[in-house]
Amino acid sequence: MGEFELLARIRERLPADGRRIHLGSGDDAAVTVPGGATATSVDALVDGVHFRRELASLAQIGHKALATALSDLAAMGAEPGEAYAALGVPPDLDENGCIGLLDGLLELAAATGTSIAGGDVTRAEKLFLAITVVGHATGPESFVGRSGARPGDALVLSGEVGGAAAGLLLLDRPGLGEKVPAATAERLRARQLEPHPRLDAGRALAAAGATAMIDLSDGLGGDAVHLARSSGAGLRIDADAMPLADGVAEIAAAAGRDPLDLAVSGGEDYELLASIPPGRLAEAKRLVGDAEGIALTQIGEVVAGAGVEIRLPDGRLLEPEGFDQLA
Repeated sequence: MGEFELLARIRERLPADGRRIHLGSGDDAAVTVPGGATATSVDALVDGVHFRRELASLAQIGHKALATALSDLAAMGAEPGEAYAALGVPPDLDENGCIGLLDGLLELAAATGTSIAGGDVTRAEKLFLAITVVGHATGPESFVGRSGARPGDALVLSGEVGGAAAGLLLLDRPGLGEKVPAATAERLRARQLEPHPRLDAGRALAAAGATAMIDLSDGLGGDAVHLARSSGAGLRIDADAMPLADGVAEIAAAAGRDPLDLAVSGGEDYELLASIPPGRLAEAKRLVGDAEGIALTQIGEVVAGAGVEIRLPDGRLLEPEGFDQLA
């Protein structure tokens, strides 16, 4: 496999450049004409840390690499624009395998309206993908950061949690799949292998007046701590109000885990946690439902002070832990 031959095959598969791209893949740099304001994020996935090749297809790995990066744009309320992919190719991955990765990435790019505007390939000891994504808005005030939550705001969660962590348990221990219907097990594995970035929900929450927002990549507990710290406020979460994905309770119990603890600390659900003024809550629920077809659930509130308190149904407190990839 030669670098230039691989790059030529990759370029052949890329769709036409998006409307903001003046000069796309194939030159020394991409040239875009964005207008308005842009939000840029970089995300990297490494074999053995964020995925395992023996558990996922190459197309699924490509999908997940782009999905995790786009989820950061969702948390800003941004419209997806361009993506740039750097691929580290290990010795046991051939040219067709690289194209398989690209196909998974391109399928999600097409579904989300994202243009692949450039990238790079290099030899590496382990497979890795580093994705840079650029999102757009009419002005910087349209983006939602992590620092705007204020006491009195409602704390809301898109969709359901725990599914990705339960899916990972199923991949590690296939026998657990006997505890739930086959279709449920398949949905849980998909939550882990092929996450869906909540781009439409993010823009809906921004339009409804969300004051702060973050995507749940490292677990609800850990990401709630980030939002609270950035906002200089406290978060109070009712664990019993958290919507768990179907099958999470059964898989967690079979694995000897507490379902709520799994949902709080498991990570990789890529749902959105946001704060919003109570008077805008009904509007936010309607907009998210219309845009994404999922529920928006109030799971707590923003309070004066600091830190995150997650209260269990029996009154005990659950430690707000999350995944730390450097730990």
